[in-house]
Amino acid sequence: MRIWLRGLLILIMLAGAIPVAADEPRLTVTPGFSALAQGNVGLLTVQGVGLAGVRARFLNRLIDCYQRDEVWYCLLAVNMEQQPNPYPLEVYGWFDDGTRETWTGQVTVVATEFMRQDVTITNDLGYLLEPEVDRAERARLSAIFNRVTPVHYWRGAFAKPLEAEFTSPFGAWRLYNESLWGRHTGADLRGPAGTPLLAPAAGRIALAERLDVRGNYVLIDHGLGVYSGLAHLSEIYVTRGQYVRQGQVIGISGSTGRSSGPHIHWEIAVNGEWVDPAQFLQVAAP
Repeated sequence: MRIWLRGLLILIMLAGAIPVAADEPRLTVTPGFSALAQGNVGLLTVQGVGLAGVRARFLNRLIDCYQRDEVWYCLLAVNMEQQPNPYPLEVYGWFDDGTRETWTGQVTVVATEFMRQDVTITNDLGYLLEPEVDRAERARLSAIFNRVTPVHYWRGAFAKPLEAEFTSPFGAWRLYNESLWGRHTGADLRGPAGTPLLAPAAGRIALAERLDVRGNYVLIDHGLGVYSGLAHLSEIYVTRGQYVRQGQVIGISGSTGRSSGPHIHWEIAVNGEWVDPAQFLQVAAP
């Protein structure tokens, strides 16, 4: 009898007949979108018991996520020229007990219908049509908004810098004086010269000076890789390094720089990419 029982026990152990519960995933990742269009931003929510930190990797960029209450959020940005295709997405989570977990999925980038515009600039501003002038200015701004400040300055939804309709869309292909092609890095809002412009959200001033193409320009660092800029101002009321609250007056609208008339050019960069301000307003980023 003893020999029989011992043999039965050995057979059970070898066969793995004693069930072992598989480890359940600890990360719950919920995309707030079905696909992302060129120049758009999407929000991921990430949850897990004891979750201490989250990062994501998308389009070859490592993204710092942020926590509000018990939920973590990640902003994913798509370049306006990103090729439409499915792309891998990885979310890394680490927990209070020292363990780590990776969630893998994919995001499909779809095409956006960008319009074409013809823009006429007066002869005295002709030097601003030199391609090198535009390239140098974009390179300088790119060097700034590729830096990620690990502070979450804003709370809740962003707001327009003034309550007005959009008149020229983000990403438009622009032909200046039938000689220079360019892309519209922001969206224009209707507004006469002398209109007070408000900070779209809280942050610190990263730049407040006159640029060649953008004229008098204010760039706000909202933290965590989110920046917003206002161009062509007639007057600037803030200085670099200054903290501003949402709704605070930061300047007055005008027509400085490469501008064909008074208007408000508003641009937003997320994770180093120019994105559509009108669409970003719809992203419920806490």
